[in-house]
Amino acid sequence: RFIAKPCAINLGIQDSGPHRAQPNAILEKVFTSITKSPDGKRLEGLSKQLDWDVRKIQRWFRHRRNQDKPTTLTKFCESMWRFTFYLSIFFYGIRFLWTAPWFWDTRQCWYNYPFQPLTSRLYYYYILELAFYWSLMFSQFTDIKRKDFLIMFVHHLATIGLITFSYMNNMVRVGTLVLCLHDASDFLLEAAKLANYAKYQRLCDAFFMLFGVVFIVTRLGIYPFWILNTTLFESWELVGPYPSWWLFNGLLITLQILHIIWSYLIIRTAYKALVRGKVSKDDRSDVESSSEEEDVTSNSTKGVFSTSSNGSNRINGHVTGGQWTEE
Repeated sequence: RFIAKPCAINLGIQDSGPHRAQPNAILEKVFTSITKSPDGKRLEGLSKQLDWDVRKIQRWFRHRRNQDKPTTLTKFCESMWRFTFYLSIFFYGIRFLWTAPWFWDTRQCWYNYPFQPLTSRLYYYYILELAFYWSLMFSQFTDIKRKDFLIMFVHHLATIGLITFSYMNNMVRVGTLVLCLHDASDFLLEAAKLANYAKYQRLCDAFFMLFGVVFIVTRLGIYPFWILNTTLFESWELVGPYPSWWLFNGLLITLQILHIIWSYLIIRTAYKALVRGKVSKDDRSDVESSSEEEDVTSNSTKGVFSTSSNGSNRINGHVTGGQWTEE
């Protein structure tokens, strides 16, 4: 309200919503009481009742669905909040872990386990991360529903489960490594969305490509060969097959499966960008496209992100023709 909104206004972002649907009592009653996306049979019935063309009725329902979406200004403010948090918590984690012995030698995560001290800095790091992911869990049900809703729901559950479970079992050392690794790319995605909302397309594309590289390197490279290696093999060697070993590693492997799915989507988007000379649309995009987007032809010249995105996290943070939309 006091920081992000003035920044958005200075960048020329207007607090204006999508095109509003023409007032119509019959269609409004169908929209609110029966269905927001009528099938072909219902469309034909409405067409005869109103003496409207079917295409015009489809456009009305599209406009009506889109008019409830948040404005670009709202999405900018939300992305700026997420960007601020991700960037701050990432640098806090790096600064904290830089002097931690287990950051340089992962075997230190298991020496003298579970009798390892819990410092205040480590405690606050955990509590901040846990609070943030709980907020994402709840806000997911109020944000615009996306195609990856189920994947993100599983991701948040696995993340909250890992943070809570590792804290209860004093596996906080390896837990901090997992948290810091996941924060490394998320702020870049939010930065790309901010640039898109401000219509700095080249900057947006650059941030997205950088995000893709960091995401793949950290989630498909460092995570399995550094994190999973120590939780699966080094912990087995130094501590043994403790009872919670199976659940802890099961959650970590679940995250890795999600990493593979999202990396595939990122790579496919980048491939289309190379083929077409631009980035098209994220497979994690909103279920509904904006009316302006659907009315344009397939040779739209939009870039990495569509302004129809609501700015929520997720390729964690996440292509069908059109434009890229994020989180």
